[in-house]
Amino acid sequence: MNRKKKINQILVRKAKKAKVKTALNNTGASKPRYISKADRAKMEAETEATKKGKTTDSN
Repeated sequence: MNRKKKINQILVRKAKKAKVKTALNNTGASKPRYISKADRAKMEAETEATKKGKTTDSN
C-alpha cells in the first residue's frame, strides 16, 4: 500500500468517527450524565418526602 493511500485511509477513518460522534451528541443518544450514589440517595429521599407531604395534606 503506498503512502498516499494509507494516509488518505487514516484521514477518512478519523473523519467518519468524528461524524458519528457528533451525530450521537446532537441526537441526545449519548450516555446520561453520571449521578453519584450519594446524590441518588438524596434525590430519592426528597421524592419520598414530597410523597409523604402530599399524602398528609390530603388527609
